Amino acid sequence: MMTEWPEQTDAESMTERAGATERIVAEEALNPADARYAAMDLLARREHLQRELETKLLKRFSALPDAREVIAGVVAALTAENLQSDERFCEAYVRQRSARGYGPERIQAELSQKGAAESLAEHALATCEVDWRELAQQVRAKKFGPVVPTDWPGKSKQLRFLQYRGFSGDQLSRLDVNSE
Repeated sequence: MMTEWPEQTDAESMTERAGATERIVAEEALNPADARYAAMDLLARREHLQRELETKLLKRFSALPDAREVIAGVVAALTAENLQSDERFCEAYVRQRSARGYGPERIQAELSQKGAAESLAEHALATCEVDWRELAQQVRAKKFGPVVPTDWPGKSKQLRFLQYRGFSGDQLSRLDVNSE
C-alpha cells in the first residue's frame, strides 16, 4: 500500500530544500549570525587557516553588500574565542601530510602556499613527533620495495623521488639508498 504525502506548495518545498546560504542571498545584507553559522559549519569539518576561512565565506556570500567587513569581524571573533586557530591548523596539516609520506620541506612549502605564517609552519614541524629519516625509508620501501639498488641510475631515481616528496639532503644522506 502506498502512502500518500500531502501536497506542498512550491514555496514550502523551496524553503525545506534551501540551505542557510540560499535563504541569506534573498536578504539585503549579511547577518553576522548567519556568517558565524556558516563559519562554524566549515570549522566543524576540519581546521581552517584564517585566510582560508575568510576566502570560503566570501565566496559563499559575495553577492551581499558589506560581506567582507562582516566576515572579517566574524572570523576575528572566532579566532579570539579560540574556535579558529592557525596554529592548530598547521599542527593538524603536518600530522596529516606526514602520515601520507610527505617530508618537511614539501609540507612547509604547502603551508606557505596556503597562507600560513612561516613561524607557525616551522613550529609545527619542529614540535611534531616524526622521525623524518625513518619516514623517508618507509616511503622509499613502499614505492620501490625492500631491495636497495646497487647501480647509480636506480639510486638516483629513488633519491629524486624522495626529494620530490619533500625530504632534505640531510635526511636522505643516511638512507640505505646511499649505502654501498
